[in-house]
Amino acid sequence: MAASNGLHDEPLLAAVTEAMVALHERYHGRRPATAKSLMMGSDLLACVMAGVYTDVEKTLIELQLSTTVQETRSAFQSAMQDRFIDAVQGLSGRRVVAFISNHHVGPDLEVELFVLASPEPDGA
Repeated sequence: MAASNGLHDEPLLAAVTEAMVALHERYHGRRPATAKSLMMGSDLLACVMAGVYTDVEKTLIELQLSTTVQETRSAFQSAMQDRFIDAVQGLSGRRVVAFISNHHVGPDLEVELFVLASPEPDGA
């Protein structure tokens, strides 16, 4: 069943990746080193970005203040969740029923997970 009024398959994954990279660049002032999106089953969409930390965050991590970086990132991701959700809903044509965002220090990773509602039947 295809999502109505939305992208799917590789075009969806490419568009979600670019949307997440664009949001990262706008709000963090730099693009992640790498980014890719994956569909796991029919309802779980993940975007994994590496090389996401700014020079300021890297300095804090080197000074063993990674907890401060993680807390700040978590607060920011929470504040931004509507923008992430809106991007995925607009691209996929499917409602996001859950959004989970997390990041990791060493290796430098960020993961955005979107649980999608079942696609609407065509003509619904």
